[in-house]
Formats: sequence, C-alpha cells, structure tokens
Amino acid sequence: MHSLSWTSRVISRALRNGFSTLLESATNVATTGPAKSRPHFVSVVCGFPKDFLTSKYKPGKYGEDSWFKTSTSNSDVLGVADGVGGWRSYGIDPGEFSSFLMKTCERLVHCVNFNPQKPVNLLAYSYCELLEQKKPILGSSTACVLVLNRENSTVYTANIGDSGFIVVRKGEIIHKSEEQQHYFNTPFQLSLPPPGHDHNVLSDSPDAADTLTFPVKEGDVILVATDGVFDNVPETLLLDVLKEVEGVTDPVKLQMTANSLALMARSLSFDSEFMSPFAINARRNNINATGGKPDDITVVLATVAM
Repeated sequence: MHSLSWTSRVISRALRNGFSTLLESATNVATTGPAKSRPHFVSVVCGFPKDFLTSKYKPGKYGEDSWFKTSTSNSDVLGVADGVGGWRSYGIDPGEFSSFLMKTCERLVHCVNFNPQKPVNLLAYSYCELLEQKKPILGSSTACVLVLNRENSTVYTANIGDSGFIVVRKGEIIHKSEEQQHYFNTPFQLSLPPPGHDHNVLSDSPDAADTLTFPVKEGDVILVATDGVFDNVPETLLLDVLKEVEGVTDPVKLQMTANSLALMARSLSFDSEFMSPFAINARRNNINATGGKPDDITVVLATVAM
C-alpha cells in the first residue's frame, strides 16, 4: 500500500506539472458604462439510485453517481460523475471515487485561481488531490463539468467518458457532448486501481477530456446527466421534454421537469421490452439486447436567465 501511495503521488505531481500552464487566472473585465445584465443559471437536480434497498442517502449522491452545482460572482458551475460499478466485485465502493471528484471540484471553484474558461483544470486538480490521499480512494469514474462564464455569456465544458450534456434552443439541440468509449460499454475514465491491477485497468488522463466552448443566450436549456439518462431515454424524447422549459425561470416548474426526466429514465431502465439507446448500441456491436439498462440516474437541469 505504501508503494501505491508513492506511485500515486508521483503521477499526481506529473499531472500537476502538465496542467500548470493552464492556470492562467481568469481576466476580470472592467466597465465604465451602465452595468450590463449578465446571464446566470437557474438550476435544479433530481435522481435515483439503481437499488433503493442497498443505497443510503447522501447529499450530492444517487447511488454511485455524484453531482454538484455552485456559483461565484462571475460563473455558474455544474458537474456530474459516475463511479464505475464493476469495482464492487473487488470490495470497493465506486461511489467514493466519484463523490471525492465532485466535492473537490466544487471546493476548487471557490479558490482564488479558478479559471472559468478551463473546466478541465477542475477535473485535473481534483484527480491529483485524489491520487495524493494518504488513504487511497480506489476505483474509477467518468465525469462532466460545465461552466457558464457570466462575463462573456459563454459556456466551457470538459467531459471524460459517457456522462454528458445537451443544450436546447428554439426546439433544437444546438450543442451536445460526444460519448468517449474505448469499446462498447467501456467509457473513458479516471482511475486509481488497487496494487497489482495497474496493467489490466483502463485509466485515462484528465487531458483526454473532450472540451467544448460555445456562447449561450437567454432561455437556453441545459441538461447535464449521467449515462443512466442517456442510455435509457432516446434523444427525441429528451428534446420533447427540454423544449417545453425554454425560457422558464421558475425553479418549481424546472424541478417538476427534472423529476419527470429522472422518473422517465428510471422507468425505461427497467422496461425489458423497450428498445433503449443502450440496446440499440449493443446490437450495433453484435450483442443481441433488448430493454433498458438499470443504472443510477442523475439529472441536473438548468436554464439561462438574465
């Protein structure tokens, strides 16, 4: 275990050095005229653990999924992470890894050198802190972080694996994340394997995260979710629900919509007759599958308001 800790810290220092050039402080733009109206998120969260009987409620978690949402004077930040469930067969709680990542991301948002234009920094430094823990936090997780920079009405994203986001405007999907897979049902992931398993466990670097930058407008709808949503709810159904809350700033109505999305995903995940997106992808990979994919489900829903 000592050798694991030493190796983890070496990897962590290397990652830190590799990302040090990304730590430019965000520029604050001074204005002399009347204060401009700046965008912000109105956001809500809903979700379900896959197994209600064995899952204990913890803030910021649904089973092995974790999430956060937080704000500063210049930004709004949303994030989700999905602990890889296969670690349970090794006696490892996959939710600890994803929870540590999201809690650390949330804390780092409020640090003085947080740069809203570089959400990959949040993933990189959260992962570095995880590797440096004296008591190793073993496992792996996918993650997606989305930042609204209020200064320039621009969203910056970093996604590793098969969690992700969708942005809807005027009834159409205008931006979405791309799923990152090594092969079917094996997403990119940040990992810390147990001693002796380094060579047979997939472990991706934070710099493998897919990053996007795009402007947003008042009324835009943004869904950030784990694969429990995207594997079970077809994109057309997601769009039908999301376009109904374009321009909505009432958190109660948004919460009702998030609840509906999460419940829809959960219901379809246990429908053995439904041809889910997961089953369709399985058949594309010559796997005869039908039905949904039971999983933890996390929905973070936001609209852009002025």
